Amino acid sequence: MPGGTRISFNCVDSSLSSLKNCQSYINTGMDIATHVALDLVESFNDVEDVNSMENVMLEYAAMDRELNHYMKAVEETVNQIKREKPENIPDLKCLVKEKFTALESKNSDSDLQRNEKYIYFKDQLKEMRKQFCHQSDNGNEAIEQIDEDIAVTQSQMNFICPITQMEMKRPVRNKVCGHTYEEDAILKIIQTRKQQKKKVRCPKIGCSHADVKGSDLVPDEALKRAIESQNKQSWSTLEKSAGYAAATKKICY
Repeated sequence: MPGGTRISFNCVDSSLSSLKNCQSYINTGMDIATHVALDLVESFNDVEDVNSMENVMLEYAAMDRELNHYMKAVEETVNQIKREKPENIPDLKCLVKEKFTALESKNSDSDLQRNEKYIYFKDQLKEMRKQFCHQSDNGNEAIEQIDEDIAVTQSQMNFICPITQMEMKRPVRNKVCGHTYEEDAILKIIQTRKQQKKKVRCPKIGCSHADVKGSDLVPDEALKRAIESQNKQSWSTLEKSAGYAAATKKICY
């Protein structure tokens, strides 16, 4: 047939759309695994339990890589056929399998560790342990009280948004410079500067990062939990103090 065989790829497009939905399920699974791991750290569970969640994340990352390779193989095959316009309809299944096998042959463990959600998992786990480590050491008499007070004060300083100068409720971390802000506050600045066609400099004093983007911001779940935990402890202390004051008053009168 002159000009090549005309092939409809509607079914292929539909299948790719379904595969992308599967990918969203994988992402959801990785989000859940991250939250479970943070729960384990917050409740001071065994390291082995946390490590098991890391293995789950790596399994999800492997599934995500395999799915990406398959979708890439399909897309490359479709583009090749559209470009070459063959006279006869080729064996699509065979072509896709060939490209998919070639992509899979280059797999390595480092691929999984470069998965964006796995990197986020490791980062949040590290921050979570950093935020809660002093709580697990409260019973250690070798720690001087002054050192503990300084650590708590420094931690509380990290709870303050550099924009609003208030304690953060929904902190987001900048993947580029590592600084955190209140989500609504930084997004409002980004939107305003975008309308003015200007870049946004990181509002943290001393930071040289001059192009903050919304795509670079990720929720800082570890910091959010640390703030909530600190507030619960503060309320608990106030309640105990109030109870003690009320009991003392009752005894005195």
